[in-house]
Amino acid sequence: MRKALMLGITASFFFAFTFVLNRSMNLSGGSWIWSAGLRFLFALPIMAVIVQRKYGLASIHDKIKKKPKQWLLWSTVGFGIFYAPITYAGTYGEAWLIAALWQLTIVMGIFTAPLFGKRIPLNNLFAAVVLLAGVFMLQIGNLRGLKDASALWVLAPMLLAATAYPLGNRKMMAVTGDAVSTAERVYGMMLCSAPFWLLLSFIGFASVGLPSISQVIQTFLVALFSGVAATLLFFQATALVRHDQRRLAVVESTQAGEVIFSLIGGILLLGEPLPDGWGWAGIALIVIGMILNSFLSADRKPAN
Repeated sequence: MRKALMLGITASFFFAFTFVLNRSMNLSGGSWIWSAGLRFLFALPIMAVIVQRKYGLASIHDKIKKKPKQWLLWSTVGFGIFYAPITYAGTYGEAWLIAALWQLTIVMGIFTAPLFGKRIPLNNLFAAVVLLAGVFMLQIGNLRGLKDASALWVLAPMLLAATAYPLGNRKMMAVTGDAVSTAERVYGMMLCSAPFWLLLSFIGFASVGLPSISQVIQTFLVALFSGVAATLLFFQATALVRHDQRRLAVVESTQAGEVIFSLIGGILLLGEPLPDGWGWAGIALIVIGMILNSFLSADRKPAN
């Protein structure tokens, strides 16, 4: 359990690089378009090598050919419509704010259940309310610190991203079932969302020109640290405790560390201001809501 816990915390540390480095690129004048597009275009060949060595690529390619429309649609939703708004929101909000608002994915994941013929899990609604209260408190401070409608340009894209991520990924899991591994599904979704990223990159080239060397390097680090290292560490952590639902819930709740690590990174590396009283209260409620959701989910799941 100790090893799984440490792996989960380490994964949340690497996931935090997404929010800190995206904010760094925005502050230095880099376009959010390149921050989004290059991240997946860099991660794709890395995942291809990993899948090739462990499973081979022929199997997943064959499965994509059998259902190309579903793969293209839900990969674009789950990866494209998820990550592009996150990088856009980073133009207007601090790293810790984006990381905290990203936890809305838990709430939106709960409310997408009817789309899959399932009832909303009532046990998890309390955790969702706690999370939403935390988001509301964050926005109180955010509205004070941002002028005009800037707060809307943070919250609206984060709501879109937090809805697209669980929707796209759950739809793809329904399409593939148990026929593919997690790594194969991630690679397949990266591959099938590539047209979206190439189109976005073309728009970026036409509107702002090529990215700077600094942005290319930082985006590669996001792809390496968050897209590959963090994902593999987290999957390994959950695999170690997959037969014990309560321990699995504890490991899942370690992702609350993203908010804390993003807060520390933003302050130390980017000179971002500390949250005000409302902000601290909001972060606390979001972390509590994440932990509650994990344990309530464990209560719902049958033991293996």
